[in-house]
This record gives sequence, C-alpha cells and structure tokens, in this order.
Amino acid sequence: MENKNEVTIHSHERLDELHRNGYWIIQDPGRFCFGMDAVLLSGFAKVKPGERALDLGTGTGIIPILLEAKTKGEHFTGLEIQPESADMAARSVAYNHLEEKITIVTGDIKEASARFGAGSFEVITTNPPYMIGQHGIQNDANAKTIARHEVLCDLDDILRESAKMLKQGGRFYMVHRPFRLAEIFSKMVAYHIEPKRMRLVYPFVDKEPNMVLIEGLRGGKSRLTVEKPLIVYKEPGVYMPEIYDIYGY
Repeated sequence: MENKNEVTIHSHERLDELHRNGYWIIQDPGRFCFGMDAVLLSGFAKVKPGERALDLGTGTGIIPILLEAKTKGEHFTGLEIQPESADMAARSVAYNHLEEKITIVTGDIKEASARFGAGSFEVITTNPPYMIGQHGIQNDANAKTIARHEVLCDLDDILRESAKMLKQGGRFYMVHRPFRLAEIFSKMVAYHIEPKRMRLVYPFVDKEPNMVLIEGLRGGKSRLTVEKPLIVYKEPGVYMPEIYDIYGY
C-alpha cells in the first residue's frame, strides 16, 4: 500500500493520527504500539530553541515526532535496537516530511555514547522497559517483551550512556514506574544526573500512582521539585481536561 507521500505501509500495519500538526504514525498492532506513557513524557519534556534531543529506545518514533510538533528544538534523534521498529519510525518520519528535523538510528543503547559522542545532546528522553530482568516474562524475547522488560538494556545502561552524551547542564527526561523510584534516584545521582522535577501519574484520583515522570539535570545541584499530581481519568473512559490537552484533542 502506498500513500500520497510514497511511503510504504504494509498490510499488517496501520496509520494512526497523532492530533498534532496533522502528523500520523505507522504502527504494527502485532508488535509494541506506543501508550499513554510516551504521550505524557512528550508533554513533560522541554526542548528549547536550538537544542538537540535524543530519544533512547524510540520504538516507532512517537516521542521525537511529538516533541518536534510540540517544541522548537533544532533536531531530534531516535535510537532503536529493533530494525523493524526503527524502519517503521523512519517511514513515519518520511510520511510526515520530517527528514530534516528527525533522524532515526538503528543501534544499541549500550553503545550510544560511542556512536554519538560525549556532550552531543542538550536533552535526552527515554520511555524504557519497566520490568526487571525475567520478572513476568511468559514468552521469548519478542518485540513486546523487549519493550517491557530489561532484556537488552537496563537502567544502568541508560543512565551511564545519558551521562556521557548530555552536555553539562543538559536535561534527562524519563517515564517509569513508582515502585522503582528509590533505585532510579540513587542511580541517577550516582551517574551525576541530579533529579530536579518529578510528577506522579494516577489513573484515578483515589488510586495509587502507576507512572512517574522525572527530569534530571546533568551536573545539577541537589533540589527536587515535586509537581502536583497528574490524574488521568475523571471517570472510566473520560479523561481529565489536562490529559486531553496533552494529547491535543
């Protein structure tokens, strides 16, 4: 199947509207499709004019595409180890005519600093695998398992490489699970990425938080701001107004 931009969309793939700048994204329902966590991270991260941003484990490129739409950053790079996902991301970039602004690279997070060089980015974003090692794995290392579990990279890999690639004073943005917060903060500090801003995400106002958005500063001083809670649903199936704003509906 060909579209007006002469980008191939395969029969097992679908084209999803992003409600930003008329952008669309190519996804394969049989692989890992982006979720709310990626969208919330794109609303939490800040990329200023002239800054270059790198998204680690970009999947189908959702975060660079949304950040290009929402910010005035100069250039966005997405690094993805799975060739099929990187190919989808690159085709989505082409579909939206963003080749000048977004570069998709196939490669390993563990080797990212060797590839891109020290101090090469002002901003790094990541929506990494949340689950530790083999916990809860029912199948082989397929696309969904790799996205959800620390099979091919772990928190240390992400923070070590980010610390090398961020300029001094550069910002690190991550969405993760609250149950790992103690580990996340201790490892961020160990790699000289100081936690500066945190926002907990609650599915409903009376439920426990199930996501956390974190901003770190490369070489920053110790001072953490905890922002007001982000509540997702007013009632089942109905988002809170802020969620609609973040999505752009």
